[in-house]
Amino acid sequence: MWDFFIIQNIDVGGSAKHGKVIVMKCPFCGKDNTRVIDSRPADENTSIRRRRVCDSCGKRFTTYEKVETIPLIVIKKDNNREPYNRAKIEAGVLRACHKRPVSAEQISKIVDAVETEVFNLEQKEIPSRIIGELCMDKMKNLDPVAYVRFASVYREFKDVNTFMDELKLVLEKEDEGLITDNTDKNTPLLKKE
Repeated sequence: MWDFFIIQNIDVGGSAKHGKVIVMKCPFCGKDNTRVIDSRPADENTSIRRRRVCDSCGKRFTTYEKVETIPLIVIKKDNNREPYNRAKIEAGVLRACHKRPVSAEQISKIVDAVETEVFNLEQKEIPSRIIGELCMDKMKNLDPVAYVRFASVYREFKDVNTFMDELKLVLEKEDEGLITDNTDKNTPLLKKE
């Protein structure tokens, strides 16, 4: 049986820090007599999976080494601050794509792209409006209906006229070929029974 432990932001065995070797302790016996027996990339090359063995008790375990990211704070519209939460972006995009021919993979790609752009800004704090604009920008080229749904919630349309103005912009851009429907035609729509 394989035991998995997720360890982030660690300095693993063999690294020298101020002339001292840092060694990973065994999660079973607590001894620091462990060694790496296998290393390979994981999570699309964003982390390293290391298979380890404890020379004291003989048990094996797995650790993951990831790059330390800047803790990101999101500044909400009311100026409250909260930690960045990828799940909130996923939930918003998923709601906008409800009953649309958009695959889970396409949603994941949008969220990944938004998250990459957000972290590439290398800011400690970011206004939620920037995250919302990035989401809308990515959704425009995925599914115009999902885009309008997302925009209507994000921009808090107060009346039908505001909604229609946004819809007219989408239709104009679609006519000009600036927006295309890139939904997954093989994704079945959920049907109410």
